[in-house]
Amino acid sequence: MRILIAEDDPVSRTVLRRALDELGHEVTEAADGSEAWEAFQKSPAEMVVTDWMMPVMDGPTLCRHIREVKAPHYVYVVFLSILDGKSRYLEAMDAGADDFLHKPLDKEQLKARLRVAERILGLHREINQLRGALRFCPGCKSYCDDHGHWEPIEKLLEPALHTEITSRICPDCETRLARAGAD
Repeated sequence: MRILIAEDDPVSRTVLRRALDELGHEVTEAADGSEAWEAFQKSPAEMVVTDWMMPVMDGPTLCRHIREVKAPHYVYVVFLSILDGKSRYLEAMDAGADDFLHKPLDKEQLKARLRVAERILGLHREINQLRGALRFCPGCKSYCDDHGHWEPIEKLLEPALHTEITSRICPDCETRLARAGAD
């Protein structure tokens, strides 16, 4: 997964980057929210892990900026902060965060949260694929994917539904076909 880190403390940033590297993720680092926002605009990461208190732009502001833009995919945002308490947690969620971790970094908790993020991002990808089914041809029952290619609807639905699709003619169409055949 492509992950952007926004952390002003060099030691915390290095510890987090190493943990993410060990787990096999592609990591981009930023020393503050403003630098992270610039990096995100150039190449939107799938996940952003941000500190709360940073110079120039804080974590909640960064999170709100990310939520305001139309990224090509859903972006999972996690706060990693020394700040604690219900009000901070609620403020992070109001800014658009998906999760909240406390410093110091607990690698096992981070690993568990990354698995959750991967599941959520996978569901978002499936939803976007199914949205592609909204552009379909009623004649041949094909759908147009995001690249403008026409594919059989079964190719989209079978993996998403985890079942084989079988065609059947509904009673109304059966009646219409019978009438057309009699003419």
